[in-house]
Amino acid sequence: MQADTEWQASWIGAAADADEATPPKMESNKEVTNQWSCFRKTIHLDNAPQQAVVRIAVDSKYWLWINGEMVVFEGQLKRGPTQEDTYFDRVDLTKHLQKGDNTIAVLAWYFGKHGFSHKSSGKAGFVFDAEVDGKRLLSDQSWKSVLHPAFGDTGEPHPNVRLSESNIRFDARKDFAGWQTPGFDDSGWPEAVAYGMPPCGPWNRLVARPIPQWKDFGLNDYVNAAELPVVSDGKMFRAKLPYNAQVTPYLKIEAPAGQTIGFQTDNYGAGPNIRGEYVTRAGVQEYESLGWVSGHEVQFTIPAGIRILGLKYRETGYDTEFAGSFECDDDFLNRYRQKALRTLYVNMRDTFMDCPERERAQWWGDVVNLLGQSFYALDSNSTALVKKGILELMNWQRDSGIIGSPVPAGNWDHELPLQMLNSVGYYGFWNYYLYSGDIETIRTVYPRVKRYLSLWQIGSDGLVVHRGGRRWIDHGEHKDVRILYNGWYYLALKGQLNQATALGEDADLPGIKARMMSIEQNFNKTFWTGSAYRSPDYKGETDDRAQALAVLAGLAGPDKYEAIRKVLNTEYHSSPYMEKYVGEALFVMRFEEDAIARTKKRFKKMVESRYTTLWEIWDRGTRNHAWGGGMLTLLAQYGAGVAPDTPGYATYHVLPQMGPLKQIKATVPSVKGNIDLELRNEPNVFAMNLTSPANTMAVIGIPKRAGSKITRITANGKTAWKNGKPKDLRGLGFLDETDLYIKFSVHPGSWAFESEWNQ
Repeated sequence: MQADTEWQASWIGAAADADEATPPKMESNKEVTNQWSCFRKTIHLDNAPQQAVVRIAVDSKYWLWINGEMVVFEGQLKRGPTQEDTYFDRVDLTKHLQKGDNTIAVLAWYFGKHGFSHKSSGKAGFVFDAEVDGKRLLSDQSWKSVLHPAFGDTGEPHPNVRLSESNIRFDARKDFAGWQTPGFDDSGWPEAVAYGMPPCGPWNRLVARPIPQWKDFGLNDYVNAAELPVVSDGKMFRAKLPYNAQVTPYLKIEAPAGQTIGFQTDNYGAGPNIRGEYVTRAGVQEYESLGWVSGHEVQFTIPAGIRILGLKYRETGYDTEFAGSFECDDDFLNRYRQKALRTLYVNMRDTFMDCPERERAQWWGDVVNLLGQSFYALDSNSTALVKKGILELMNWQRDSGIIGSPVPAGNWDHELPLQMLNSVGYYGFWNYYLYSGDIETIRTVYPRVKRYLSLWQIGSDGLVVHRGGRRWIDHGEHKDVRILYNGWYYLALKGQLNQATALGEDADLPGIKARMMSIEQNFNKTFWTGSAYRSPDYKGETDDRAQALAVLAGLAGPDKYEAIRKVLNTEYHSSPYMEKYVGEALFVMRFEEDAIARTKKRFKKMVESRYTTLWEIWDRGTRNHAWGGGMLTLLAQYGAGVAPDTPGYATYHVLPQMGPLKQIKATVPSVKGNIDLELRNEPNVFAMNLTSPANTMAVIGIPKRAGSKITRITANGKTAWKNGKPKDLRGLGFLDETDLYIKFSVHPGSWAFESEWNQ
C-alpha cells in the first residue's frame, strides 16, 4: 500500500461552478444540488509504468475511465469519517496506463445536500494525486472540466429528506458522445478552477477509505428477459431481479428524439426514494443510470412504439463473500436464513444500513444486529465495515459526550439512548472485539465509551436514571421502559468492564463494578413480581423484551426461568429488531425448542412471502430490514453451538443446542480460518464432525439427554469416554462433565465424535 505523503494536488471544479471562495454557488438563494461534472486530462508516459497509484477524493461520488476503459464504478464514500472531514480512495492504475498518451476521464456527482448517511461539504470538488514511478501526476488548472449538460432533476416527487441522493434525469440530446475516450475533442472545454490543496475547507482532512471498492457483478439479463416487450406499448412493465439487490438499470433502444422513459423499483413507494428518467435522442442508443436503486424488480415506463433492443441490470455491492453457511433438516429455518443473508447483504455499502431505499442510514441498533450476523455469514472483508462504523460513531461524539445515530449524517442530531447503550456495550463493541480480536480499535474508542457512559447516573433507588434524547426503544406497543433502560445500561457496563479489563484500565474497574452491583441489588426487588418482570407503575401487557434483557444481562437467575418461559410463550410485542434478544434469551435459558418455535410463529408470514428479504415490522414497513435476521446468528451461535471464548477465536467452543433439529451442517468463518461442523442427533447416537483451524483450541461438548446415560464416546474411531471414565488420546483432553455436556479440549485438525446412550 502506498504510504500517505503530503497532498500536492489541488481541489478543482468545473469553470461554470467556479467561485474563488469555498461557499457553493447560489441560484435564487438555493444551494446547487444533483450536479454532474466532467474532468479530462491527457498525459504522456515514456514507458508503461511499473507502479502507478492515485489518491482520489470528491464530494460526493465519481466514475473513472483510463483510455476509455472503466476503472472505478462509483468511487468515493459518503462524507464523513468525522463531522468535518472527507474520505479518499486509493486506486492502483498500473495495469491501466500505457506507454505514450493516456486519457484520464472522471465523472463526478455532487449530491449538494445532507442526508441520514452523508454530510455535504457544501461545495463540489475533485482532487487527483497520483505517483507514477516516483513522479507526481496532479489535478490542477491544466485539467479540462465542464458541467455535464445532460444530467438534471426530475419533477416531483423528489426523494425524502433522509436521502442525500437525488433522482437522476438524463437528456441524451445534450450528451457529450464519447467524452471519456482518447479521441474526444475537448479543446473547447475550459480549464478547471483550483480551490486549494488538501487539507483545506470545506473538505478538510482526507481519510483513507477503510473498506474495499464495490464488487461489480457486470451487466446481466433480468429473470424474465424472454417475456419483456420488444416494442413498447406504453404501459409500465416489470423486469424481475433474481433477488433483492442494489442495481443500476441499463437499456438499449431505438427511438425518436425527445421521448421520456421512466424507471424505478418496486421499493419506490417507501419514502419516496429514488427513481430515474431518460430522455431519448434519435436512433439507436444505450444508457445506464448510475444512481443505484434496490428492489425485487425494475419497473419501466417506455413510450409506445420504441424498439427495445436490450434491458439489463448491473448489480454492485459490498465486496465480501458468503463464507458462512448453515443447513439443517428444518426447511423453514433454511429459508429464513437465506432471506436473512440476502437482507444483510443488500444493507451493506458505504455503511451498514437500516434499509437500502427509504433511508440508507447507519442506525446503530440495526448495526449491532448486522455485525453479529456478519461474523457468522461473511468473510473478513465485512469486518472492515464494522470497524468503520465503530470509528464513525465515536468520532462524531459531541463536546458534551453524547453520541448519536445515525452517523454520518447531515440532517439528524438525536441521541437514541438505548441504541447507544447497545452499541458501545456487550453486544456492540465487545462483540466486535470478541469475534475479530482487534484490540486497537477498542483501545481507540474506549476513552469515548467511558465518557459517554459517565453521562448516565444511578438514582437514589439504585437504578439508572433515564436520559434525554429521542426515546425510541422499539417498534410496537407494551414497552416496559424502566426495565429496558436498566437492562441495556447493565449490558453496556458489562461491555465496558470487559473492554477495560482487556485494555488494562484497572483504575476504571471499581467504578464500573459498583454501578453494576447497584443494579444487581435493586433490579429484582424493584421489578420481579413472582411471575414476571414489571415496573411498579407500568400498566401495559407484560413486556417480552424486558424479560429477555433481564435474562441476557444475567439479572434473572435460573430460579426465574420457568416463569419467564411462560411469558415468552404468550407475549409477542417485540419488533423483528428486539426479537433477536428474545430468541437468545430462550437459548440461554436452555429452551431451544421454544426459541425455534417462536421464530417459526413470528416470521411465518415473511418466510412464506414471495420476497427474498425480511421486513422492518411484522406487517408493514420496508421489505428489507436486516435487523430481523437475528436468528441467523443464533442458529450458528447456539443451535450449532459455535462461538469464541477468547478474543479472535484463540479458544472457542462447540456446545450444540439442537433442540428439535436432527441434522446441522455449518461453516463458521472465524478470523483463524473456517470452522466446519456437521451434527447428527439420532435416537441412540449423537455424532459431531469438526474441522478446527490452526492456532486455536476448541472446547467441544457432547450433549446429554434427559432420561438417558452416555455409555461411550469415540473420537476418530477411538474410545475417549466409557462408563463415566475418560481415556487418554493424543490431541484430546477431557475437561469436565456438567449437567448438560461432557466436555473435551481438542487441538486443530479433523475430529469425528460419536456418543451412544442407554435409554
